[in-house]
Amino acid sequence: MYFKNKKIKGKRYKYAVKSIRLPDGKVTSLEVIYKNQGNKELKKIFEEKEKNENLKYVLKIFKPDHIFNKKELEKIESIKVDYKRVIKKLSKTSLKDLFDRFTANFTYESNALEGNSMTLKDVVIVMFENISIKGKDLREIYDTKNSRKVVGLIIKNQFSISSEDIVKMHKMLVKDTEVNEGYKVVPNIIVGRNIETTPPEKVQEEINKLIKWYNESKGKIHPLKLATLFHGKFERIHPFEDGNGRVGRFLINVILINNKYPPLIIRKSQRIAYLSALKNFDNRHYDTLERFILEKFKETFRKFFEIYVKYV
Repeated sequence: MYFKNKKIKGKRYKYAVKSIRLPDGKVTSLEVIYKNQGNKELKKIFEEKEKNENLKYVLKIFKPDHIFNKKELEKIESIKVDYKRVIKKLSKTSLKDLFDRFTANFTYESNALEGNSMTLKDVVIVMFENISIKGKDLREIYDTKNSRKVVGLIIKNQFSISSEDIVKMHKMLVKDTEVNEGYKVVPNIIVGRNIETTPPEKVQEEINKLIKWYNESKGKIHPLKLATLFHGKFERIHPFEDGNGRVGRFLINVILINNKYPPLIIRKSQRIAYLSALKNFDNRHYDTLERFILEKFKETFRKFFEIYVKYV
């Protein structure tokens, strides 16, 4: 922030000025008439202006619809600005603690959705104390250790939406679990969903189509909606022998974090609603999954990041 003087109709005014970067990478300047406001008050004014600028940009680029309407987009962009501030202002130690807590919860919930029996306490012990839990299957322990490494790289923005990175992610996830790495070589079935997954010989082709669709849709569909649609389409392909759900949920957060939005968690207590939303998606009814992911996005921010907003 800096100050400058402007002369308007013969009168001199002092302005506080702050530069921000818009989602397209362009820099714009925000101005506030300075009336001896304190730093705290000025910061608050600039934060609101930044949220408004982000919303203005989003409404210009992405057409609102009945789910991602103007009101919801305003909430999403407000969350984005608050998240950016939290990440920027927290100390390295506090930020590490925050993401350790997020990683443990994400890993526990995502693995539990797939039937992993480890408790959150077990996950924390395996992740951060590197101790095996007596009586637990070795695969469950490796699922946990491997997931931590994947989430760590996602948070550091080390994955892109590409076939190479999707396969790399899967290999990291299933390491030492006796699951075949890479795309499936035999057909698989999704229990409880009346859909035929992509046959092995067409997986690479369908993944390439999905990535092409994603690249063509960037800048046309809001990143949160884009992450939702990508997830539904990816789960319909079901490209791996095992680990499709976990990789699919990782990829939601790759898209969000790569677009500077906070990551989200789908909890095992929401399993029925989640599977129902995917089932509806299979039948080309996309609304349920869009509403579900939107709510999980807002809920995760409230539980993991919002607590810090008023302190930074």
